[in-house]
Amino acid sequence: MVRRVQPGFPVLALGLVLLLSACLLAPGKFVSDLTVRKDGTFAFTYSGQLVILPLTEKPRAETPFEPQACRAEDSGEDRECTPAEIEEQKTDWKEAQAARIENDKQQAESMKAFFGGIDPSDPKAAAELADRLRRQTGWNKVDYAGDGVFDVEFAISGRLDHDFVFPTLERFPLANAFVQVGLRKDGTVRIDAPGFGPPEGATALGDLAQSAATENRPGSRKEGPPVIDGRFSIRTDAAILANNTDEGPRPDAAGQILSWSVTPRIHAAPTALLRLAP
Repeated sequence: MVRRVQPGFPVLALGLVLLLSACLLAPGKFVSDLTVRKDGTFAFTYSGQLVILPLTEKPRAETPFEPQACRAEDSGEDRECTPAEIEEQKTDWKEAQAARIENDKQQAESMKAFFGGIDPSDPKAAAELADRLRRQTGWNKVDYAGDGVFDVEFAISGRLDHDFVFPTLERFPLANAFVQVGLRKDGTVRIDAPGFGPPEGATALGDLAQSAATENRPGSRKEGPPVIDGRFSIRTDAAILANNTDEGPRPDAAGQILSWSVTPRIHAAPTALLRLAP
């Protein structure tokens, strides 16, 4: 009997695409500032890179058939394959190619649903996404820099009579938040910045899916999206009840400032609890 080394390729399960939806967006280099006044008014800005992860994936290159080594069952040593064995390998390769193509089609349809009808593999996808963002309030600059990276400037202000989440993308059924501001009935405001934290929870699952999607793919993007490198600050004249900065609050023209250096070495996602004036 002869044991052949079967040709292989990564087939990303549809379930991993669903995990990827948990982390569609990522920051690159950025500066972000949130001002919360004790009277309930707020202002938020984000300036820098916004990475839409599925757009960082390069098309998979077609790989030609290459015969694999055959090994003798008794000695385990490589030997030349017979024509029949090579033909059997070629048949297996064709079936695997067909399965991969079908799998890619299913992934594309799933990602199109996540993107509100836009096919992320379409060369025009980035321009269409940029146009959608420019139509939304707060997006003052949206320029596509290539490889899934957008240079953006976002600014918005108002009153905290409702929760606030950044970013939101029109017609995206699922997108992960960089910053969340939640107003409680007791007059406190909780601020969380999960998108500026370490890769854990849903973000880690998204990273796993992205890694599986690119592993061993000829022609796929290997270097990944830009490394997160930014600063997030909260300025307030409200009472600071809790925070997880290393230095604590410092004096600021607005009253006090909490600041986090956001890099891959950050130990926890920024968080703070404020109390507004009665």
